[in-house]
Amino acid sequence: MVSLGETLDALTAEGELYQKLPGQDVRCTACGHRCLIHEGRRGICQVRFNQGGALRVPWGYVAGLNADPIEKKPFFHIFPGAIAMTFGMLGCDFHCSYCQNSLTSQVLRDPASDPAVQFIRRVSPEQVVTHSLRSGASVIASSYNEPLITSEWAVSIFRLAKAEGLQCVFISNGNATPEVLQYLHPYLVGYKIDLKTMQDKQYRRLGGVLANVLDSIRLAKQAGLWVEVVTLVVPGFNDSNDELMDTARFIASVSPDIPWHVTGFHPDYKMVAPPPTSSRTLLRAAEIGQEAGLHFVYAGNLPGRVNEYENTYCPSCRTLLVERMSFSVLSYRITPQGLCPDCQANVPGVWSEQPPAGRRARQHFWR
Repeated sequence: MVSLGETLDALTAEGELYQKLPGQDVRCTACGHRCLIHEGRRGICQVRFNQGGALRVPWGYVAGLNADPIEKKPFFHIFPGAIAMTFGMLGCDFHCSYCQNSLTSQVLRDPASDPAVQFIRRVSPEQVVTHSLRSGASVIASSYNEPLITSEWAVSIFRLAKAEGLQCVFISNGNATPEVLQYLHPYLVGYKIDLKTMQDKQYRRLGGVLANVLDSIRLAKQAGLWVEVVTLVVPGFNDSNDELMDTARFIASVSPDIPWHVTGFHPDYKMVAPPPTSSRTLLRAAEIGQEAGLHFVYAGNLPGRVNEYENTYCPSCRTLLVERMSFSVLSYRITPQGLCPDCQANVPGVWSEQPPAGRRARQHFWR
């Protein structure tokens, strides 16, 4: 029987995000770990490996290809109500104990993820783009696993998607490098980044470094990408008032126009002791975000229980601009020029010329 590792190793191509070093060593630049990989060895993500002095990277398959509401990513300021065809592969450069996608993210690291082999579907970039167009998507997104470690595959799809008029977005843990952001930048309109904690010690428990994520938020914003930040609020991990305020203040220091999504944790993977995040906690986090000076704060995962924090309001006159329930857009009043219809204030974001009112996201699954 062919193992998961053998299957994945066969679905690779030579990467572009790496440096050749003396001997047969390579330095990968796809994520902030910057792994030095000796010949025959793997990077921290396990899916990028050195074969004969060349870096092999994931290629030619998807483990998920679904038509999602763009609000599910979550992006609230990019084409509300749009369908985002979302593709993902396998693997991650983090090992979060509360991972909600552990079956696909922890392959080759945790044997419990071996059944993920059944999700693999061989496919070409052209097929992904054709399927997206046929499904009525206006956005194509790289998500589900950590897309930084499969950036070359994403760009092969994005390049074709952009030529067909599709907008491209990235949904990432933010453990990026300047090199990978420069590589992705020509194709992306939006970058969603998880900011999991403001404590470096806690980040290292998850397999990351806080400074890398903070730098990624700054660099993506400076590059002109539309950035939205998500914090999964985990009881006992990052839900203190002080830490939530530190998070909100950092985001506001980059730009008060960056939307901050505070979302609810549920017990999963190896973290099953804390209770699910309450609506009261999410409301407290959202209020802290507003107190820190953020113009757009959203509370997710608990539709109908977070008051006005599902909606978008004018940052100037507080007019209701986009009304939401869960992933559905109920009403939409932003002008095609991205203005508030009442006071004509600019509403930061990437807006459609056609209002999405009445559209509902349909689901399509790759078969």
